[in-house]
Amino acid sequence: MTPNNTICLWFDKDAEDAARFYATTFPDSAVRAVFKAPSDFPGGKKGDVLTVEFTVLGIPCIGLNGGPVFKHSEAFSFQVATDDQDETDRYWNAIVGNGGQESACGWCKDKWGLSWQITPRVLTDALAAGGDEARRAFEAMMTMTKIDVAAIEKARRG
Repeated sequence: MTPNNTICLWFDKDAEDAARFYATTFPDSAVRAVFKAPSDFPGGKKGDVLTVEFTVLGIPCIGLNGGPVFKHSEAFSFQVATDDQDETDRYWNAIVGNGGQESACGWCKDKWGLSWQITPRVLTDALAAGGDEARRAFEAMMTMTKIDVAAIEKARRG
């Protein structure tokens, strides 16, 4: 069954590599189909991988190998909710350790330039609580690259 809404992500030429990485890194993720170009196109030749259908954490996506014209930016990111420090570390290390780069406040980029927010639920719960608890958790988060669950829990308690 084809979903009514699919995220299309533009890649230079590595959509299949990216999709396979996401499928091995995140649960409920898979490469569904790989389609090759039926003829030459700008930036590619007949038989090159043109699109890849895949899911990331259950979200349907299409990777389009459209060439170097457009780049990913932080204007789009996947936000991954994690349950504990081990899960946070696992995803963070997979992305950053595979040619990606760290950013601030739980953000990182994979080697294809796609942004990810690896966000422990303890942080979103603290922010939702409001008041001083939210302020303390927010101020703690602002000093971090990868989110430190224990530090957020400590900040919540005051």
